[in-house]
Amino acid sequence: MAEYKDISPNAPVSAKLLNWVDNRFPLSKLYKEHMSEYYAPKNFNFWYVFGSLALLVLVLQIVTGIFLVMHYKPDATLAFASVEYIMRDVPWGWLIRYMHSTGASAFFIVVYLHMFRGLLYGSYRKPRELVWIFGCAIFLCLMAEAFMGYLLPWGQMSYWGAQVIVNLFSAIPFIGPDLALLIRGDYVVSDATLNRFFSFHVIAVPLVLLGLVVAHIIALHEVGSNNPDGVEIKGPKAPKDAHGHPLDGIPFHPYYTVHDIFGVSMFLMVFSAIIFFAPEAGGYFLEYNNFIPADPLVTPLHIAPVWYFTPFYSMLRAITSEMMYALIACVLLGAFLGVVKARLPGFLKGGIVIAAAVAVLLMLSIDAKFWGVVVMGGAVIILFFLPWLDNCAVKSIRYRPGWHKYLYGIFVINFLILGYLGVQPPSPVGERVSQVGTLFYFGFFLLMPWWSRIGATRPVPDRVNFTAH
Repeated sequence: MAEYKDISPNAPVSAKLLNWVDNRFPLSKLYKEHMSEYYAPKNFNFWYVFGSLALLVLVLQIVTGIFLVMHYKPDATLAFASVEYIMRDVPWGWLIRYMHSTGASAFFIVVYLHMFRGLLYGSYRKPRELVWIFGCAIFLCLMAEAFMGYLLPWGQMSYWGAQVIVNLFSAIPFIGPDLALLIRGDYVVSDATLNRFFSFHVIAVPLVLLGLVVAHIIALHEVGSNNPDGVEIKGPKAPKDAHGHPLDGIPFHPYYTVHDIFGVSMFLMVFSAIIFFAPEAGGYFLEYNNFIPADPLVTPLHIAPVWYFTPFYSMLRAITSEMMYALIACVLLGAFLGVVKARLPGFLKGGIVIAAAVAVLLMLSIDAKFWGVVVMGGAVIILFFLPWLDNCAVKSIRYRPGWHKYLYGIFVINFLILGYLGVQPPSPVGERVSQVGTLFYFGFFLLMPWWSRIGATRPVPDRVNFTAH
């Protein structure tokens, strides 16, 4: 039990109130540990605002979601009309709805940029593996939340998008059809599906998401923030002042709270401009087909998910029967290199051969549609293993070989191309490009243990590089 702190009878009322709270709840302690006495590296740049922006958008989504739920009807016959009622008759309902729909896209934009910053500066490396894993779990949870929320307006693209994605689960051998039936609650997407998705979107997934966000922040503050130099400011060898505070760090408050407030101001200006002038963003944030009520008898000419899912959707569509032979060749090549090049005991090499043979047999015997689902899911799951795939001697891109920057640049361009192709109708050229892009995406990660070791790294400084600005 914490020691009870007394206070002078002549102290101000505010001080007495704070003391009363502190004796019952560690308010001042939390403020000091996570704000005023949490020392962050002094060389943060603009890439470090996206974490706080993600937290801001999460709060916006929760608040706007609460107001939307007050008027939304989770019923297949009333859902679309209730959204129209919110837009047309509820005071400021159109603003709340557009804040929520634009917020979903904004969430993914800031999260993608936040993850890319982690990739650039090695924020997933020791001792921050758990921070990265919690972050990837947040991303996975966010995808589930967005997918379930996308069905709720009950427009044409909501309905048919859910129909296509849920049907993918039926490709899983043995349990697939029953799993798809369990998710839908019916043989087709119907009122039962809407109620299931509404329950998960409003209650279950947000609770998990909030828990993961808290775990992410606690893990981050336990090990300390990374920085663009990849230099540890709190390690045993790091220089400290007489009070034990790192010389290369500054208190998060007020320095980085002001830094984040500036970032928030810039973000809110862009966010507001989109809400008031282009809430549909040319059909990318809100597809035009979704302003048409869901009709199970009329299939849209082209069904595609929202833009933030399209890179993974492209990978799904890239896996055709023809593509399976390329994947089999990759498995055989990987097994050959593992046996010939790797310095492993004989029994492990034998295990690699057996595993490769089993994988090839499965790939030949199971439909390509299933492997498309595996690839789509694997594209997200592989991110969890990034801390153990990167073998470079340094963390930050600043001190890696120069060609690493070009490789990361190609990775980003490839991801954007996959996203664009996922929005477009299928075509022979688009299919071939998406297949090459899928191979590059997985090759980037699976070959990282090899290519990350190649090249001469620059010496990492003992102290962070910082120029006042």
